Amino acid sequence: MEELLKTNRRSFIKTAGAAAATLALNFKAYDAFAAGDLVKLCILHTNDVHSRIEPFPMDGSRNQGLGGTARRAGLINTIRAKERNVLLLDAGDIFQGTPYFNKFGGELEMKLMTAMGYDAATMGNHDFDNGLEGFHKQLPHARFPFLCSNYDFSNTLLDKATQPYRTFKKDGIKIGVFGIGIQLKGLVEEKNYGDTVYIDPLAKANEMADLLRNELKCDLVICLSHLGYKYASDKVSDQVLAAQNRNIDLIIGGHTHTFMKQPEDVRNLSGGITSINQVGFAGINLGRIDYYFERYKGKRLKTAAPYIISNALDT
Repeated sequence: MEELLKTNRRSFIKTAGAAAATLALNFKAYDAFAAGDLVKLCILHTNDVHSRIEPFPMDGSRNQGLGGTARRAGLINTIRAKERNVLLLDAGDIFQGTPYFNKFGGELEMKLMTAMGYDAATMGNHDFDNGLEGFHKQLPHARFPFLCSNYDFSNTLLDKATQPYRTFKKDGIKIGVFGIGIQLKGLVEEKNYGDTVYIDPLAKANEMADLLRNELKCDLVICLSHLGYKYASDKVSDQVLAAQNRNIDLIIGGHTHTFMKQPEDVRNLSGGITSINQVGFAGINLGRIDYYFERYKGKRLKTAAPYIISNALDT
């Protein structure tokens, strides 16, 4: 392990799991995996769950029987039983959408996410629907951090209740995660966000990613974004952020409820790749991206695309 920690920036391989790794990795890299020279990291993620505690009703609608927490929890547990290094993340809009939120104000959502073992989440615009007071009231039920780097809550009761970033260690690999939120003005009633100060998302995201990559020496930098995947206008989106950053490896997105068939790779300002993924809404899909890190080499390798698995399927 000490030898593993000597390398500040390990290369990683993105692949569709162990089966795809067998096909896509070259023989030398696969031999390294078999010999224990690669460390596997499994990223699971959701976005825009919108208080969907139970599946959609069986009423003939497009999403009937999909969503809900029970199957998602079962799928997460199944993956954790098979994988050594798992991070579970959410890109915001936890609240609003079913009578459960109207009745309990977000308490149930926070408790269920805690029970499922979420490692971190960011805030979406609907997480302000009961105001700062409503969100603050539910924080004791969340045993995971909320990461918000471009909302300045200094003059509100959420001061010090959120964090700009968090780092995680998995088998010697250091992962940095930070959150970026959408402009609240015009989207959320002013009384609901009060004296929250919105900070430019591109500038703040680059600041956070530079800190995590270069000062804190993270091997993987993840942005939890509630900006939205893309827009016809020049509004800042995940696609814009991916192209205009230097140190983000993965953007886990939300807000636009985009069902991506597979993550999108975008060439960033440093000439590297920033990947974007978003998995719709209501917990219909659970996103999964597997990374493989070489223990001793500085060379970055890449194979098949990451993939998305549906929590509507029996496992």
